[in-house]
Amino acid sequence: MASKELARRFTSMFGAQPTIFSAPGRVNLIGEHTDYNEGFVMPSAIGLRTRVAISRRPERKLLIRSQHFPESFEFDLDDLPQQATGAWCDYVLGIAVVLQQTGHAPQGANLLVHSEIPIGAGLSSSAAIEVASALALMSLNGTVLPLAEVAKLCQHTENAFIGARVGIMDQFVACLGKAGHALLLDCRSLDFELISIPDTVRMVVCNTMVKHQHASGEYNQRRKECEEGVRILAGWYPGIRALRDISLHQLVQHSQDLPETIYKRCRHVVEENERVRESARCLRAGDLSGFGKLMRESHRSLRDLYEVSCRELDIMVELAEGLPGYHGGRMTGGGFGGCTLNLVEETEAEAFADRISVRYQQAVGIKPDVYICSAAEGAKAELNRAG
Repeated sequence: MASKELARRFTSMFGAQPTIFSAPGRVNLIGEHTDYNEGFVMPSAIGLRTRVAISRRPERKLLIRSQHFPESFEFDLDDLPQQATGAWCDYVLGIAVVLQQTGHAPQGANLLVHSEIPIGAGLSSSAAIEVASALALMSLNGTVLPLAEVAKLCQHTENAFIGARVGIMDQFVACLGKAGHALLLDCRSLDFELISIPDTVRMVVCNTMVKHQHASGEYNQRRKECEEGVRILAGWYPGIRALRDISLHQLVQHSQDLPETIYKRCRHVVEENERVRESARCLRAGDLSGFGKLMRESHRSLRDLYEVSCRELDIMVELAEGLPGYHGGRMTGGGFGGCTLNLVEETEAEAFADRISVRYQQAVGIKPDVYICSAAEGAKAELNRAG
């Protein structure tokens, strides 16, 4: 839905003209489950966006509605819930709570949310609604923060209010993504480099249409396992604070000192960090074949060492092999369902999308959603009340 149509519906609903802010979904080209280990990632914003329309409300209340869910929610700004309610509105409400806690108290507002990003597909619909909501609420009280700080605020919301122990990657690329580029991010320092993606290729995102129910609990469990690995390894390397501080040589030296599962989790993270660095070198050099090889290695590691893949993701990755124009692919996102990301020549992207859709439907009996994407802009204001 375009901004002007959302504005029309907002005006019909609330009797006021809105300002509209948007933030993109994302794919992660490579670097999975490294962000909360203070490592390296290489995401890209995509053209699917979440839009939040907002107008001022005279009394100190938030009224939150969505184009996708029938429920509407009203909250008193002087008595906001301090923990998640379990409803979709938590991603907006949590932002309001964290803004209030950090001295940027929100004003009374009407909000209407519309998203093009499929929920539960691993394309970071949650970060998009958080970032767009943060910009919308801040616009009413005059708060201006650097986009990197907005990303941190949104990550804190997801950690402290929603209860998902996510890293900074999703919120950061939602804020600072750039059209035509991948974003190489150091999740410790937040230093980043924009690396051009050749315009001869497209990112073809294949949604398996499944999301296994244990995903969120397993995500937090993987984080605990990594932290346990760091705790044990610190006995030999007292200066470390995260897995990004360990080399593969150091890890292998102590492979017998770690429980088998902990070692597998650590090995994935340590090797994945190196794959991200090597992928950046490939992309700068235009070596798409080398980049694709690293994507394949990443998927195998996520399947075998980190154990966050699933049958449907593995089948989708296997079905892409051998199709014309295909450079490489892997699962993208937290895992246990969601999407694969495939790097495909632009001239073959449409045919690739058609063929893999047919192949997947024949293999598992589910019709996938397939999106042909290019790297897109990060968060922005799309429409002001005068526009």
